[in-house]
Amino acid sequence: MSFAALLQQIVDGCRGGLGAVLMGSDGMPIEQAIAAEAPEGLADELATVGVEFGRLLGDMRKASDSIAAGALLDVTVRLGRMCLVFAAVDEETFLAIAVAPDGNAGQARYLLRRLLPALREEL
Repeated sequence: MSFAALLQQIVDGCRGGLGAVLMGSDGMPIEQAIAAEAPEGLADELATVGVEFGRLLGDMRKASDSIAAGALLDVTVRLGRMCLVFAAVDEETFLAIAVAPDGNAGQARYLLRRLLPALREEL
């Protein structure tokens, strides 16, 4: 299954799912899926999310390494306009999922964990 189809499964399967983007560690988008009801301009915002939050995720990985806590698995950030769920796919890529404030971020995390092996296979 393609990256686009897997990302669309996450977005469509999550109540309030707005979009998902697979990003390289450099913050460059590899593939994305946007819900039909997502706000206009979300695709551009998700690309920016990868660049801006990618640096923070890198810092979190370093902090985790420095205290020998193991690999960074996922991070959830709740914002006024959306909730962002980030997860490492491998050392070089991560996934960001945008969920509406009244959506189900827990469901997004579940779908992400369930489809993570398929995403890794595609790499």
